[in-house]
Amino acid sequence: MSTPSISTDPPGTAPASQAIAASPPANPRRWWLLAIVALAQLTVVLDGTIVNIALPQAQTALGMSDGDRTWVVTLYSLVFGALLLLGGRIADFWGRKRAFIVGMAGFAIASALGGAAQSTWELLAARGLQGLFAALLAPASLALLTVNFPGGKDRIKAFAVYGAIAGGGAAVGLILGGVLTEYASWRWCLYVNVPIAIVAIATAIPVIRESKAHGNTRYDMPGAILVALGLGSLVFGFAQAENGWGTWPVLVCLPVGLVLLGLFVWVESRSNHPLLPLRIMASRVRGGAFLTALLSGAALLGGLLFLTLYLQIVLGYTPIQSGLAALPMTATIMIGAGVLSKFLARTGVRIPMTVGPIVGAAGLLWLTGITVGGNYALAVLPGLILLGVGLAMIFVPLQNVALSGIAEHDAGAASAAVTAMQQIGGSLGTALFTALYTAAVSGYLVGKVPSQAVQFGALVSGYQSAFLWAAIIMFAAAPIAFFLVRPSKEDLLGSEPAVHLG
Repeated sequence: MSTPSISTDPPGTAPASQAIAASPPANPRRWWLLAIVALAQLTVVLDGTIVNIALPQAQTALGMSDGDRTWVVTLYSLVFGALLLLGGRIADFWGRKRAFIVGMAGFAIASALGGAAQSTWELLAARGLQGLFAALLAPASLALLTVNFPGGKDRIKAFAVYGAIAGGGAAVGLILGGVLTEYASWRWCLYVNVPIAIVAIATAIPVIRESKAHGNTRYDMPGAILVALGLGSLVFGFAQAENGWGTWPVLVCLPVGLVLLGLFVWVESRSNHPLLPLRIMASRVRGGAFLTALLSGAALLGGLLFLTLYLQIVLGYTPIQSGLAALPMTATIMIGAGVLSKFLARTGVRIPMTVGPIVGAAGLLWLTGITVGGNYALAVLPGLILLGVGLAMIFVPLQNVALSGIAEHDAGAASAAVTAMQQIGGSLGTALFTALYTAAVSGYLVGKVPSQAVQFGALVSGYQSAFLWAAIIMFAAAPIAFFLVRPSKEDLLGSEPAVHLG
C-alpha cells in the first residue's frame, strides 16, 4: 500500500503537478537521451573506483607513498563534491546540453592527462581536473533526465536505470579496472574514458535538446567559495586523522569546515540568487533522501576500497580476479533495480528505503568475518549479495524522491545537491575509514613480533574495522528513511505528459 498523501513541499517549491505543467512537451527521443545520460553517469561513478584496482601498480610505477595513494581516490571525490553545487547552477543558467557536452569533453581530456602522468603530482592534478569537469557533467546529466521525464511511470523506469548505475557503477569500475590493469596497463583505467566520451558527445549533439533556466540567473559566488572551502576542510581533516585525532590538522580543519558550512547556510538564506535555494532542502522528504544519499555513499565507496585491498593484498587476487569478485554485487543491483521499478508505484518508497540500509549493513557486517586465509565463497560472496540487494533498494527510488516536485528552474541545483551528498559521503567515508583502519592496524601490531603473518593479521584487523563502521553508518540511514521519506503517490508519479512528435 502506498503511504498516505500529505504534501511536504515548502512554500516556494513547485508541487509536482505545477512543475510538470510548466515543463516542455515530452521529448520523443527521451529514451535515447536516457541511454546517453546513463553512459555519462556510468563514466563518472565508475571513475571513483576503477582507479582502485590500478592503485597498486600505479603506486609502484610512480613511487607514491601510501598517503598519496589514498589521495588519488579522495581528491577526485573531494573536488567533484565540493564544486557540484556550482556546476549544477552553471548547467541551469548556461544550458544543460552545453554543460553536458563541455563536461564530457573536459573529463575525457583530464583522463588522458592522468593516463599519461609520469609523476605523482601529475596524476593527482589530473584527478582533480577530472573532479572539476565531473562536477559540471553529473548535475547536467541528472537535470536533463529530470526535465525530459517529468512524471508518470516512465519517470520511475528512467530513475531506476539511473539509480542502478549509481549503485552498481562503483562495482563495474572494479571489474573494468581489473581487465584493463591485467591485460593492458593501469593507465588504461584513465584512457578508457576518452572513447566513451567521444561516443557520448557524438550522440548527444543530435538527440539532446537544450534547456535552461530563465529569470534570475546570477551566480552566488560567495556561497560557492564557502561550500567548497568548508567541504574541503572537512575532508582534509578526516584524511589527516590517520596520523592521529589529536594532530593540529584534525583539530583545526574539522571545526573550520563546520563553521564555513554554517556560514554557507547563512549566506544562502539571505541571498536573492542562492547557489542552493534552501526551499530545495526544506522539504522533509528531500532532506531525508539527501541524508540517506550521504550515508549510503560513505558506506559504499569507503567499504569497496578496503574490499579491493583485501582481495589483492591478503588473498593475492590478480586485478581481474579482484574485479570479477565484485560482479555478484553488480548483478544483484541490476536485477533488483529491474524488479523494484515494476512495483515502486504501488509499494511507495518508504519501505524499500528503510529496509535497504538494514540489508546493506548486514552485508557489510558479514564482511567483518574475513580472515587471512579467508574463503571467498563463505566470507565475501554472501556479504556482497546482501550489499547489492540493499543498495538496489536505496538507489532505485533515491533520485525519484530527491527530485520530486522540483521546478525546472532549479533542476540543476537539486540534481547537484543529491549527487553532492553521495560524492561527499564517499570522500568523507574513504578518509574516515582510512583513519579507523590505520588505528586498528597500529593497535594490532602493539607487542607482536614482526612477521608476514602478523602483518597480514594487522591488515585484516584494519579492514574489519572499516567494514564495521561502514555497516554502522549505512544502518543509520534506515531510521532517517522511515521517519522522513514519506512522499505521496502524486509526488512520486506526478502526471504523464502528453507526447508531441515532430
